[in-house]
Formats: sequence, C-alpha cells, structure tokens
Amino acid sequence: MDTHTIKDNLRSFYNQEAALRDASAKADWKVKIRREFSDLAKKKGKMDLLEIGAGAGYDSRYFMDSGFNVVAIDLSCEMVKKCIEKGIEAYELDYYELPALHKRFNCVWAMNTLLHVPKKELPAVLDGIGAILDANGLFYMGVYGGADYENEFIKDDVSKASRFFSSYSEKNLKTLLANHFNIISFEQLEVSRGAETHIFQSVVMENKC
Repeated sequence: MDTHTIKDNLRSFYNQEAALRDASAKADWKVKIRREFSDLAKKKGKMDLLEIGAGAGYDSRYFMDSGFNVVAIDLSCEMVKKCIEKGIEAYELDYYELPALHKRFNCVWAMNTLLHVPKKELPAVLDGIGAILDANGLFYMGVYGGADYENEFIKDDVSKASRFFSSYSEKNLKTLLANHFNIISFEQLEVSRGAETHIFQSVVMENKC
C-alpha cells in the first residue's frame, strides 16, 4: 500500500475515533512513562516540547500543566480540534511535515504513533525528527512490537478504514534507532489489552547533532 493511501486511511479512522479517544482513561503504565520522561526533561532543563501524533491531547495538556512549552501535531483534524479545545497549540500535520512548523524543540514526544510508519520510510522520518530537535535534545518513542512484521488492521466497530502497523524486534529497533540517536534507555514491557498481552517498547533517546 502506498503512503498516500496509508495516510488517508489513518486520517479516516482517527477522525471517527476522536470522541472515543477523548473519553478514554490513560493506562497507569503510560502515566508512569510520561511522568518519568517529564522528570528527566525538567532535570535537564529541556522545556520546549513537540508531541507527534497527539491524539486527543491529554499528554500535551499534561506537559503544559507541568510547565512545558508545547506544540502538538496530528494527522486527524478531529483530534486536532480536541487538542485546541484543551488550550493546546495544535496543527493538522504529520511526522512527514515537521519542517512546516518552522520551529525547533529540545524535546519530542511520540507515544504510539511512529508504529504507523512503513519500515522503508522510518529512517527518513527519524532524520526529520533529528532536524527539528536541538543538539542533545530528548526524544521519546513508544511503540508496540517485539517481533518483525508489517500489516494492516481493521477495527470494525470504529471504521472500515484499515490502519497500517510496523513492528520491530528489540534487536532491529535498537539498531535502527542507534543510527540516528543515542539511546539513553530501552525498556520492553508486557502490557494487557483486553484478554491479550502485548510487548510495548519504550525508548528514551538523545539527539546526536
């Protein structure tokens, strides 16, 4: 599937799921990861943060309430509306369009969004993140994975539009990320989603440039 179709399908799905996401509570393990990254960034004095794939804006709002200067972007116009309703500076953009912001940041937060990037395109997306991130800036990337594959998934109760997912083994994700950033920490968590258990890969990095 080509990138244009992937993006159209993702936009359609998340536009339709915006209200549901806005009403959903965040899992405790995600709250813990977010708090730990916030504490690290504060300790290092890095308070200008870009959230990529902000969804309904709860993470961006948390960082704002914690004293960060926040900009949020999302592919979905409905998700961007939810962000703006929360007082967040938010734009309808995706990870391919970061130069359009005409800004640099010393933190980037990407929770469960870069898993939608085809593997052949992720190196370029990571280069784009590095280009808008200050020297020694912090980058958080959280993705489900644990095995190497790419596939599409349809969640019928929300939308007929398919979502594209990329998944990486620990070894291959570490190798890829190390080509672009210095890895500070890499943690694999077993998390429950309904009756299923999934591997979540939580990575904190520092820009090499």
